Parts: sequence; structure tokens; C-alpha cells
Amino acid sequence: MHRNGCRRRTILLEAFDVRPLAQTRVVNKPRSRPLYAENVLHIPLNPPAILRSALPARPEDRIYRSRFRARCVVLWASLVCGLVLSGCGRLHRGPAAQYVYVTSKQTYLRDRVAAVSNRTAVVQNGDRLEVLEHGRRFYHVKTANGEIGWIDEKAVVTQDIYNEFQQLAKAHAKDLVVASAVVRDDVNLHLKPGRDTEKFYRLAEGDKLQLIQRATLPKPIPGGVLPKTQAKSKSLPAGKTAGPAGAPAATSEPEPVPMEDWWLARDSKGRAGWLLSRMVDVDAPDTLTRYAEGQKFVGAYVLTTVNDPGAEQENKNIPEYVTVLAPYTAGLPYDFNQVRVFTWNAKMHRYETAFRDKNIEGYLPVKLELAKDPYGKSPQAQAPLPTFTYRVLAADAPPVVPDPNTGLISPGHTISKTYRLEGNIVRRIAPPGYKDEPIAHPMPEQKKEKKGRKR
Repeated sequence: MHRNGCRRRTILLEAFDVRPLAQTRVVNKPRSRPLYAENVLHIPLNPPAILRSALPARPEDRIYRSRFRARCVVLWASLVCGLVLSGCGRLHRGPAAQYVYVTSKQTYLRDRVAAVSNRTAVVQNGDRLEVLEHGRRFYHVKTANGEIGWIDEKAVVTQDIYNEFQQLAKAHAKDLVVASAVVRDDVNLHLKPGRDTEKFYRLAEGDKLQLIQRATLPKPIPGGVLPKTQAKSKSLPAGKTAGPAGAPAATSEPEPVPMEDWWLARDSKGRAGWLLSRMVDVDAPDTLTRYAEGQKFVGAYVLTTVNDPGAEQENKNIPEYVTVLAPYTAGLPYDFNQVRVFTWNAKMHRYETAFRDKNIEGYLPVKLELAKDPYGKSPQAQAPLPTFTYRVLAADAPPVVPDPNTGLISPGHTISKTYRLEGNIVRRIAPPGYKDEPIAHPMPEQKKEKKGRKR
């Protein structure tokens, strides 16, 4: 019995691969030495009662009983792990909702993508729609009111484009406004200058805008239209003639690329974007437009107001303006070429030109403030009066070329000119003995010849 009991314990240890705590082994040691229980590493096994009741009915067979108990424990652990993992799977969130935004002024959702379909909802520009399915060229969407339908992908923009418009408005939220304008007709705001760039917001006719920055880009040529060329005569050496009539040969050169101007603008809702300059009109009073002399107003800024009880206007406080003007030509390397100050004549009840600086290459913005004359000594010089400052290109500056990618204009060396309105007189603010630096002129200046004295 002693040998049989020791043998069963040895088999039990081999089954579980459990070795005694004391790993010493003596060679030629009699196998009859008993294996005491305190030298065996015990493994606590405590399966549920339902598994313990299924153990073999022969308790004397300890080998099979221990193996069965180990298998039950493994099975129970696997079952518990499976339940835990399945429970954790319910905590995982599904895919994030996808949204698109309407770019059209107004459009409809359809119940199906077909030649004949029914309208399910009306959506406006800027509405956010939840995407349920993306087909080949259409989105299956749901409105905020729960209305569902299909919409053309050309009538919406993705969330990424919407975020870029938000970043554009945030980046230029504190930029200086160079002019105020009114929308001439319904127009879209683009993310960048260019007709093929992404567009989103839709402006209506008559909306007020704040102009921030100007860009100029080549005007796209319609497909199938070749660029125009102009003939240029080329003189030939003496003694040679071209043709029977002896006329000089003509060489064709491409005409200058037509350009178009773009404005970065901000509307009353704080939305920003680029639009064509020909789609807006600078907010200038009608009483000044007749003095434009064939040019367009780039900006009109109020310096002060004068009270005239005899004026025809309902508001007797008449504003006086400093204005900047430019030709009706796109792609100019400057913002304006003329500055004019209009003051009000209370006796004649009309505007008169108090100051003009023309044939210049000027750049926005025009800065306005109430300032004193730091170089004046009279009592009037110490009074804060309307003052304006603008920049012109210096004569030694390199030619200004718009950036071919962005269309932005970055002039080189510029000269600041500051003037102050004192009553109806505009005076230059400069230190004593100051000499003006030479400035650039868009048109060559004609030197005036001095008339000789009559004998």
C-alpha cells in the first residue's frame, strides 16, 4: 500500500507538471521513500457547484478527478472571459456622423435618384445635412427636422471645406477694413481667388460687405478660343524691301493676358470669402459719383461733417470725404492712382475739391485719425483734427508683379504721406525742411516748359 500510494502521488505530480519545492535529487535513492504532502505545491481549485456535482463518482480515482476538475476550471474561465469581452464590445462607439452643407441658394431633396422623383424637403444655403449614404453622384441625407431625401453632390460641400471657411473668417476677423461695398447681384463667396476654387456662402443683391484685401489673377480663357495676337511692324535694313509694295514685315505678338480682380470680403454675419470685384460697388455717395471723371471709386472715407441748414438734403450734417480712385482696368499693380478730398461749400451748397494727388501708384489701406500737428506752432496745430495717411510706391522700387498663385500684391519700397484737414484746407504733415522722395508714376509725367517773357 505504501508503494501504491507513493506511485499515485507521483503520477498526480506528472499530470499537473508540479514539482516539489525542494529540487534536490539523490542518486540511487530508494524509491520507497514517502512523498510527503508538505513538499507538494498545492493549486487551489474551486469550480462552481454545478461543475463539482459533475465530478466522477469514484473518489478513489484521484488522477481522473483532478484532470476533470482542471478542464472544468479552464472551461469556466473561458466562459467568463467571453462574457466580459462581449460586454466591453457594447461600450465601443459607432462611426462618427458625417455632414455636408448646402451651397445652392435653394434646392430640394428627392425621394429617389431617377428622372422622375418627388420632392421631400426644401433646403437653403448653409443648411447642415447628415449623410446616411453616399451614392455615385448623390448623397442620401437627413435634415435637422428629420426629413430624408437625395441631393446632388454638386449642391453641397463637405465638412472639411466648411472648416476651411471657418478658419478663413477667423484668420481675418481683426483685419483692417479698406472699404465698404454693396453686392451688385447674387454671388458666391470662394475659399480662394479663382473661378474654379471651392465656393460655399451665397450673397444676395444689396448685401453690405467690408472689403479687406485685393488680388488679381489671369482671366480664364474659354475652351477652343485661341489667344489674340497683335501685328507689330518690324523695320528692315536699308536697301531691302518686303513684298511688292515694299511694306515692312509685320510680326505677330500675343496680346497681354486679360486679368480679373478679386476681393476678400466679410459680410454682416462675419462670414468671409473671395468674390469678383465686378460683382460689388464701393459704397460712395451719389453726390460724388459725378466727380469721378471716368474713374471708379476704390474707397470713400468720411473725414468730418459740416452743418448746413440751407442744404437740400434731409440730413443737414453734410459729410466731407477723402476718396481714392482708379481706372476701370483689372490687373493693375496698384490699388489706386488718385486721391481727392471733397469739402462742402456751405454758401454754394455743393462739394468742391480741396485736395488732389494724381498719377501715383497708391496702396490700401487709407488710415484715418484725429491727430495734432507735431511740427506746427500755431494754436490750431495743437487741436486734434481729421488726418489721413496713404502709401505710394517709391521711384527706386522694383516693378510690382502679382503673385501668380495667390494673386496678392506686395509692393516694395513705399512712402507714407500724411495730411490734415484744417477747415477747408488740406496741409501736409512733415518735419521742417523735409524733401519729398521721388515716387513712381504709372504714366510718364510731362515736363512743363517755362514760357519766355514777351519782348
